[in-house]
Amino acid sequence: MVASSSELQLALDLIGVFVFALSGALVGVRKGLDLVGVAVLSWIAGLGGGMIRDVLLGDVPPVGVSDWRLLAAAVVAGLLVFAVHPRLMEARRRGRRHRVRIGLVTRMVRVLDAAGLAVFSVGGALKALSFGSPALAAVLIGVVTAVGGGMLRDVLVREVPEVLRRELYAVPALVGSLSVVLAFAAGYLATWVVWGSVMLVFSIRMVAVMLDLNAPTTFRTGDHP
Repeated sequence: MVASSSELQLALDLIGVFVFALSGALVGVRKGLDLVGVAVLSWIAGLGGGMIRDVLLGDVPPVGVSDWRLLAAAVVAGLLVFAVHPRLMEARRRGRRHRVRIGLVTRMVRVLDAAGLAVFSVGGALKALSFGSPALAAVLIGVVTAVGGGMLRDVLVREVPEVLRRELYAVPALVGSLSVVLAFAAGYLATWVVWGSVMLVFSIRMVAVMLDLNAPTTFRTGDHP
């Protein structure tokens, strides 16, 4: 396997967990959940994908219940949203200037979310390969690592998972994990390939967000089969 900086990988993982946990906490406060409910959703969103990955690989206990640093990132994100969200809603009611600030925060979260998706899809595939998983399994595990937490979050609040109805989300993760697996199979899994895959996923996701690109659907809203 390619050599990498464990410190840098940890930093990227912490950012990804934190941002995905923010999304879970936001869903929780918008659904009117209490502090415990918000904390659970932030934990599931931030660490759910990694826990599914570890269980599939037989690496137990999963990081979601064993790595205190990642747990702390998820908890802090949940507490932060729970404390700040009412103030943001009040600011939204005050006027345009505050709405502009909220829009800036939303864009920053989307950028970090795209970075987390990129890191987790590539990192999930790399971990699967390090455990000797076959190519197809490594690709799928990379995708599950990236999108699993969000899917679990949405299922818990009885919503169709965003990965199935929003801008291209699973597709960039698939591209990232597939590129890593192909490079590994060809014997070219160098450090620059890993980071190139991360940047590729990040770029595709951001283009999808900016252009509102979605996967094709069978029916439009309001249509009936």
